[in-house]
Amino acid sequence: MQIISSARVGIAQGSVNLFSDFEEGGEMWTGQGTRVRRQKVVFEQPFTAPPVVHVALTLWDMDTAHNVRADLGAENVTASGFEAVFCTWLDTRVARVRISWMAVGAVSGEDDWDVI
Repeated sequence: MQIISSARVGIAQGSVNLFSDFEEGGEMWTGQGTRVRRQKVVFEQPFTAPPVVHVALTLWDMDTAHNVRADLGAENVTASGFEAVFCTWLDTRVARVRISWMAVGAVSGEDDWDVI
């Protein structure tokens, strides 16, 4: 559990098209074995500390002739952004993926003082 001691809590959200590999024969569509795609997401305004980040698939276009195998997560979370990471493996064929994300954490305000 992350306990936010700030009186101000910010919520940022967005959507990212991670890839569309079927159009150009990319590795997620034509490859085999472990494949990973990373996308850096930068918050419009930074938090005061790394927030809690939730990611979810909002579009997945998969080949139905093979098993669907997917892992999605947020890594390297900082106050200013994170990396969305999508993985698949074996013979799964992924045409395209879009994710939505939400970050919740402490933010600074006008009344915050930086006492030295």
